[in-house]
Amino acid sequence: MPAHDGETAKKHYEDFPVGETVAFGRKVVTKEEIVAYARAFDPQPFHLDEAAARNSVIGRLCASGWHTCAMLMRMYADEVLLAATSLGSPGIAEARFMKPVFPGDTLSARYTCAEKRILKSRPGVGMCRMQFELLNQQGEIVMTWDTQQLYRIRHPERAA
Repeated sequence: MPAHDGETAKKHYEDFPVGETVAFGRKVVTKEEIVAYARAFDPQPFHLDEAAARNSVIGRLCASGWHTCAMLMRMYADEVLLAATSLGSPGIAEARFMKPVFPGDTLSARYTCAEKRILKSRPGVGMCRMQFELLNQQGEIVMTWDTQQLYRIRHPERAA
């Protein structure tokens, strides 16, 4: 699978070393976006209304876990995937919500390439197992992902 025009400078499979951790992203979370996301996709009271949230287990308005996933995905797309030869993902093996995300939180992320392999069934494609951590402004991990990501191999003829 040869490189497509414009892909030469992008990150390829070879550019994700196993064991390397890379920090990326910055996102300030607002009350308005928490409520808007909840209205559209997860209309539970503790995501929609501060008074209802006070009576919840969390005790205050917080982002939906799915909204938290979407925020991480946006940071990852903007800062990593769009600058890479990403071919998509066969899915997330695990997503864990460790702490709630509140209005005013500033989120950042990091990923570590845990392992990788070249696909025998698709010449020119490699799969990286990526482990993500999403952190709040105190450096607390609020969510983790364990996922696979497909990338083009820069020089498939050398990788065989």
